[in-house]
Amino acid sequence: MFWTSIDRLLDHLRPRRQLAVMLADALLILLAWHTTYLFRMGVERWLYERPAYDWAVVLGVIAVYSAVSWALGVPRASWRYVGFHDITRLAWVCLGAGLASAVVVLMAQLVEVPRAVLALHPVLTLINLALARMTVRMLSESSRARRTGAHTNGQRALVLGAGAAGKLLIAGIQHRGWTVVGLLDDDPRKQGARIAGVPVLGGLDLLTDARNLEDATHLVLAMPSASVEQRKRVLALASATGLPVVTVPSADELREGRSRVDRVRDIEPEDVLGREPVKLDENAVSSLISGRAVFVTGAGGSIGSELCRQIARFGPSRIILFELSEFALYQVEQDLGERFPHLPLVRLVGDVKDLSALRRAMQLHQPDLVFHAAAYKHVPLMEDDNAWMALRNNTLGTYLAAQAAAESGVKRFVLISTDKAVNPTNVMGATKRAAEMVVSHWATKAPGTRYMAVRFGNVLGSSGSVIPKFKEQIAKGGPVTVTHPEITRYFMTIPEAAQLVLQAAALAESGQVFVMDMGQSVKIADLARELIRLSGHTEAEIPIVFSGLRPGEKLYEELLADADTTLPTPHPRLRLAQLRGELPADWMARLMALASDDAAATPSVLRARLHDLVPEYAPR
Repeated sequence: MFWTSIDRLLDHLRPRRQLAVMLADALLILLAWHTTYLFRMGVERWLYERPAYDWAVVLGVIAVYSAVSWALGVPRASWRYVGFHDITRLAWVCLGAGLASAVVVLMAQLVEVPRAVLALHPVLTLINLALARMTVRMLSESSRARRTGAHTNGQRALVLGAGAAGKLLIAGIQHRGWTVVGLLDDDPRKQGARIAGVPVLGGLDLLTDARNLEDATHLVLAMPSASVEQRKRVLALASATGLPVVTVPSADELREGRSRVDRVRDIEPEDVLGREPVKLDENAVSSLISGRAVFVTGAGGSIGSELCRQIARFGPSRIILFELSEFALYQVEQDLGERFPHLPLVRLVGDVKDLSALRRAMQLHQPDLVFHAAAYKHVPLMEDDNAWMALRNNTLGTYLAAQAAAESGVKRFVLISTDKAVNPTNVMGATKRAAEMVVSHWATKAPGTRYMAVRFGNVLGSSGSVIPKFKEQIAKGGPVTVTHPEITRYFMTIPEAAQLVLQAAALAESGQVFVMDMGQSVKIADLARELIRLSGHTEAEIPIVFSGLRPGEKLYEELLADADTTLPTPHPRLRLAQLRGELPADWMARLMALASDDAAATPSVLRARLHDLVPEYAPR
């Protein structure tokens, strides 16, 4: 009970700490003044044999000490974390204020004030001030030891955010062996309060003072509904502390039932790079998908599987999952079956390079929409030994899927493209640009089907993404490898990409290429540094090593070619690309010849012929 009372007293004083410190120090200075008289004159004389003006002198002394103390920043220091540097500062206060007071008393010829009092008072004041602070620290640490003594894992969390999520988080993580040492919140109405017995220590600016963090081993961000800018600010403050940072799930994760608020997780790149959530025209997307059969190629991939999840929200009559990898098909089928148990699924193992398999699947299941996400997309892997396979899968596979869609009377065909298709410098980008050209060809050849493409940049967490690699390297203790210090990329989350694909599909006319608003490009090295800091490490502990650009890799990506322009669309995050003119009359014949030419299996031959098909392709 005693410790609880002490805790509550300190918590109530904390929002007015500087005023409380000034008043407490004034009382201690006064106590030292009387104690000095006691030593000088003895018990019988110390109170009565003083000059009549002694009260004015002591008030002046207190004022001098207070002014010097304020000038040196003493009231801003927390007594709970007093250290040697704080005692040193107090010593300078007592020395300076004691000398100044003595000089003023002597110059004023106040001879009835004993000289011994002027000499001893600074020493006793220093003792009083230091003892008071050390006593508070001792009480605080004793109370903290009492609170944490039952826990053996040593995880002590300072929670950032004292709202509803913070309350639920405290209840959950304390049962898992965590100790919550306090909360921080910028709302002044919450500061000084207690939530589930845990004090709200103050605002988030307390993170800038290391003394406020000595109790904590982790910081927990508990602001799932905060705006992107608010989260970025808090993460910037948190990462600068050097403590590991974890977070509660985002509002989207909670809303979709993917996690619970008391299940903390590591900071993900989307938390660092956060963007405002996509606002869909849900009526348009629903009218496109609801009650219709949807065919997704590459359905087990990172983009394809998220497309399936987003499509399932709008009530299709069924989803036809077309995937080459048996394991990936099994995973997406299990996930969709758990999330949408009443949604009919057709699970097909198939290859987009197999026209007969595509024809059979589409003619049997009669899809209304096709989302073509099947692609090889890892730039270095596709550059040499696998270049021919990249052409056959990315370009010829698109041709065959588009042909099967036209023959089956599909209403819309959507190609998932990439920013690497703009002024490509690698085989993967060139084959995706050629795939866009294939879509343009079919848009004119099969007017009964609307053909379109959607371009976006790097997707956080997708297969082949640099982010999982960084996290794995950090977990192993480094180093983190980045190809070049100046390399930049555009990033977006997988759900964001999938939602914008659906929005583009609802808006598009045939033959159009949509470009997503990717926001600002991000330096990969800066992203690596941020992930290192948020893991609680420094670059000295986990260094960044620059390995050099890989074959075909650009320093920066583009979303439009130089000669292209864009037009606005009804959705602010989508732009319509106005690409260059019609394909040459023999273009498709040359593509088919290349796809069936065994000589093209030689990477140098394929690159040369691919340049003929895609003139803006400039191999490096």
